[in-house]
Amino acid sequence: MHWSDEGIILSVRKHGESSVIIHALTHDHGRHAGLVRGGSGKRLRGILQPGNLVGLNWNGRLAEHLGNFTVEAISSGSLILFDNPLALSALSAALGLLEKVLPEREAHPKLFDATCVLVENLDQTVDHWGPLFVKWELGLLRELGYGLDLEKCVATGQQDDLVYVSPRSAGAVSRDAGLPYHDKLLKLPAFLQPSPQPDGVNDVMGEVLDGLELSGYFLHKNLLAHYSTESLPARERLLNSLHKRRQKNPQNLS
Repeated sequence: MHWSDEGIILSVRKHGESSVIIHALTHDHGRHAGLVRGGSGKRLRGILQPGNLVGLNWNGRLAEHLGNFTVEAISSGSLILFDNPLALSALSAALGLLEKVLPEREAHPKLFDATCVLVENLDQTVDHWGPLFVKWELGLLRELGYGLDLEKCVATGQQDDLVYVSPRSAGAVSRDAGLPYHDKLLKLPAFLQPSPQPDGVNDVMGEVLDGLELSGYFLHKNLLAHYSTESLPARERLLNSLHKRRQKNPQNLS
């Protein structure tokens, strides 16, 4: 059997003396693994970096076999971010999440396209890619059947002044309806609100951290229920880095 596709490399693991096994998110074949012969050599080492977009040709005797990949370079996302530790941390968090939660060989072309957009934007500042990262995580939840309803208040049906999310229903809650229970609700950052209200202070980093807390809650609840909170170490490192950046200089988001 044979197929060709584009893929984003998620991880690379050494196999034998010179080969590697790569896991990639492909456009039409989902999360797929394959053996790359000579993958640890100089010629392929730079191509087989997590986050890189590559052309993949897969060959196997049977569809259920591991099979072999031949790989061609398309773009090098990881190389562009080499001097940006925070963006590299975000890239690692996204790739680690995909490898952890996606079923093998189940196509998700919209998620593939969204992941390409995310990787392409990680060379911008945090105030640009931070909200995009949160929206990407929420899109991942929606793609796997756990989307949030952020268009109207789950309690009253109103569509404005939505500032909370119910951890039970995954629905938005308005300010007035949620006020008596605000300590039990998750914050809905302004960049996810249908009609955001001006609040005077534009704390983008704080909004991003609220968004990551929101998406992280539902990731663990719906996709990682049988794992500990440390099951996504790359994501934990990203959160720690963002908290430190905010404490050090909350106004500098570059």
